Amino acid sequence: MAMTPSRDGVLRFLSSYAILAVLAAVFLLAVLISDAFLQPKYLFNVIRQIAPVGIAAVGVTFVMILGGVDLSIGAIISLCAVVGAVLMDGQAANLPMAIALTCGIGALAGAFNGVVLAFSRVSPFILTLATGIAILGITQIFSGGTARGIVSPGFREFFNYRIDGVVPVLSLAFLAAVLVGVVIQKRTLFGQYVFLTGSNRRAALLGGIPDRGVIIAAYALSGLFGALGGLALLARSGVSSTLSGQGLEFQILAAVVLGGTTFEGGRGGVIGTLAGVLVLVIAFNIVNISGLPYHLQMVVMGLIIIAASAIYGQINARS
Repeated sequence: MAMTPSRDGVLRFLSSYAILAVLAAVFLLAVLISDAFLQPKYLFNVIRQIAPVGIAAVGVTFVMILGGVDLSIGAIISLCAVVGAVLMDGQAANLPMAIALTCGIGALAGAFNGVVLAFSRVSPFILTLATGIAILGITQIFSGGTARGIVSPGFREFFNYRIDGVVPVLSLAFLAAVLVGVVIQKRTLFGQYVFLTGSNRRAALLGGIPDRGVIIAAYALSGLFGALGGLALLARSGVSSTLSGQGLEFQILAAVVLGGTTFEGGRGGVIGTLAGVLVLVIAFNIVNISGLPYHLQMVVMGLIIIAASAIYGQINARS
């Protein structure tokens, strides 16, 4: 029996906005556990806490819409945090140059992934995993395995400054990155090409879309946002570390997948990723407030991903 248009519309709506319902449910649970989640200052501090992950997740969203994956993003964050601190060298005059070069390094690392994937049949999973390992080694060699560099005066103070004593600038930087990602996704030809290539690369190629250029640009964009995530991490902590981004790739991928961007490609979006990031950080804070240990937080994250993936799979199968 054919599916009626009304039922099809309902299922498409659920498929597109299921993460918002999950976010609302998690937030309600958080409020029931602690009224701190009703306080604007606490909520913005939560956003500040997740800003490095959220900023990097914006770039990874495009890679996954394309049907790829970027497991090197955590290593790129670490490298760019260290490089940024070294280039700043404690001098305010070095700040513009340090930010520009750090972003360039991140974009180049991402573009390397894109070039190899565009001109070969290597698996994105294997390639980006290997790239991440190589970048981690480069970071260790560059830093000597210890924290290096000194942030420019005012850099950390600016991003941690609270407007009206409530809103940290770093949280606004995260939301600005999301806005840029939404504009790229919805208002640019590149954004359309990413969706078309992710849906059917062969059809996109036959339609005249430069698929290789799109792949390279998407991975370069992921690297660029990874560099911005590294700078955000440096602004939040004020100290560079060769392992500061280690493991963040899993949080980033979890947020993107929770937001409805699938590994198959061709669907998803930055707004969904924002909701996924917020679900993760609220869930982690619930665990912290409950006094449960860090390792249990990892268990909770894994269970959330499994449950969300199962829900999306059921909705997609029915639609």
